[in-house]
Amino acid sequence: LGDDLKLLHLQTPRTNRLRFLAGQNLTLTAGEASAQLPIASCPCDDRNLQFHVARNAEDGFAMKVFGSLKAGDAVTLFGPWGDFVLRADSARSIMFIACDTGFAPVKSLIEHAMALEVSERLNLYWVAVRPAGHYLANLCRSWADALDNFAYMPIAAEHADALELVGRIGSLTAPVSNWMN
Repeated sequence: LGDDLKLLHLQTPRTNRLRFLAGQNLTLTAGEASAQLPIASCPCDDRNLQFHVARNAEDGFAMKVFGSLKAGDAVTLFGPWGDFVLRADSARSIMFIACDTGFAPVKSLIEHAMALEVSERLNLYWVAVRPAGHYLANLCRSWADALDNFAYMPIAAEHADALELVGRIGSLTAPVSNWMN
């Protein structure tokens, strides 16, 4: 996904699929290294699990992903965990706000909402505080191009500005017009 970000794709055995809710986390262990990461894939494909792993010299699991982990190596999964999930019983518009790799669980939620057709409108505001923060911008633009009910707003900002923007976006109750201009 970038110089400092990898897509970790794990596939479960056909007879042992993982049941999870969009937006949840798993604990992954490879050798002695482990990490709790948000699932970036839709629960509609419960056999192919995706994770966005950022390079971090202080994170043993991330260093394993960027170093010695290769196709076919075993990774143990434990979980799922977390309550950051989609309310499928609500037909109201949904606003997603993500920052950098915080897009991973939001991607899972958006793909699940699209698969279930649960919302009148989906709005994604993706704040990037790093230069490569919008690492799946093409995917988001393709959703916006293909779907009438999906809007994508990439926001590039310095760290201090990003926190202010997230606060401004979160306080909105009506559709965003040109507040960025």
